Amino acid sequence: MYFANAQYLYLLLLVPLIPLLYGLVRFFRARRLAALGDRELVRELMPSWSSSKGWVRIVLVSLAMGFFAIALARPQIGAKLKEHETRGAEIMVCLDVSNSMLATDYSPSRLDRAKLAISRMVERLEGDRIGLIIFAGTSFVQLPITTDYVSAKIFLNSINTDSVPVQGTDIGDAITTAMKSFSAQSEKSRAIVVITDGEDHEGTGAEAARQAAEYGIKVYTIGVGTAEGQTISKNGELMKDRDGKIVVTRLDDSTLRQIARAGGGAYIHAGNTEFGLNPIIDDLRKMEDEKYSSIVFEEYDEQYMYFLAMAILLLVVEMLIGGRRHARKLF
Repeated sequence: MYFANAQYLYLLLLVPLIPLLYGLVRFFRARRLAALGDRELVRELMPSWSSSKGWVRIVLVSLAMGFFAIALARPQIGAKLKEHETRGAEIMVCLDVSNSMLATDYSPSRLDRAKLAISRMVERLEGDRIGLIIFAGTSFVQLPITTDYVSAKIFLNSINTDSVPVQGTDIGDAITTAMKSFSAQSEKSRAIVVITDGEDHEGTGAEAARQAAEYGIKVYTIGVGTAEGQTISKNGELMKDRDGKIVVTRLDDSTLRQIARAGGGAYIHAGNTEFGLNPIIDDLRKMEDEKYSSIVFEEYDEQYMYFLAMAILLLVVEMLIGGRRHARKLF
């Protein structure tokens, strides 16, 4: 069951509160009556007053309030699956999560700055599908191609340099994985965006990008880092190589330019203000939009009228009961 206005469910807190307040009123009223004189004598002066009916009525009012709160929340049940069509492009983002992305030449780090830029890019998408691949020495799909932008942000926030156990930077493997991750419905408007510092240890990036271009997939690269280089700090300590020297990671923009050229896309050097994804989105807008269909719960059966009817029925019964005691004599 789904609630369209779930915030009204907070009104259910009033259900136990109403009898509690009524009990307090009854308690203080009894104390005032006791001050007038003997309790039995006071009861004889009010022969039509019913103690039990007051509690019955307040319980009915409380239950009616509960049903009324549920009705306001608009409970719904999925009626059927419906095919939903959208138009746009398919974008696979390949994010480098190797240790070199921990360098702080971007604030707070290369990886965090890249994640922020991807999150902002997702907010600009309208009907486009997006997928996320993380890579280092190997690659795997972190988020399959989808239009669920909320899930995309959730998956993005969970990424760190420990997400891929094998260290290194294999851009070619990431592009190959991205090529296999597009949906079968996509034929024209497909693009791969590689975000990395360009240290392609395997040297297969350009060949993989060339194969992607043959299938009509554009490959864009975004270089993160500086030519001067930066040290890498992990867990509060500077990383060192096998010889004990401090590791300095530098941007290899020549490799990234070569990959973008082979993939028919473009290379952009990420800046602190403009990371480079916005120009890519603008370029993708020029591509021919494709239709994508997915099966979703599109229609719901409203259930609020049943709860509203129960609330009204309980209130009617409460009014019919009244507050006076019925005469027990038949004649």
